[in-house]
Amino acid sequence: MSDDADKLAVALFSEMLTADQLVRARLSRALPKGMELSHFIVLNYLAQHQVERTPGELARVFHLTRGAMTNTLTKLEWAGHVHVRPDWDDARRKRVAISPAGLAAREGALAAIRPIMSQAVREIGEDRVRAAIPVLREMRMRFGEGE
Repeated sequence: MSDDADKLAVALFSEMLTADQLVRARLSRALPKGMELSHFIVLNYLAQHQVERTPGELARVFHLTRGAMTNTLTKLEWAGHVHVRPDWDDARRKRVAISPAGLAAREGALAAIRPIMSQAVREIGEDRVRAAIPVLREMRMRFGEGE
């Protein structure tokens, strides 16, 4: 890799990591009281996919340990946002689904953070954001492989 490519890589990853930290902090502050960003992310995934998942599957999707996912799911279950039931085909596993209260909580969270996200897109420009998505998607896919 050339020196210029090295500098470009460092600049890209510095921007991505800093943006990630800033976005997480800003969205976390805007979420409804008691909801953590990790809760919203799991609820959003379950709402979009509408299929029961095992805690292990969710841990893999989010590149978390099973323990971290179990902790998040325990909090979501306690709040009534997910239903956790035994897997009838494999007694060692559990199945997780979003509840009606979870769908409502997700919608409330989206209502709180959507203005922040929309304003950022408006200020940056829809065309520039649209052009960045394929690059960011490819980065996500590249780093999601082989883990």
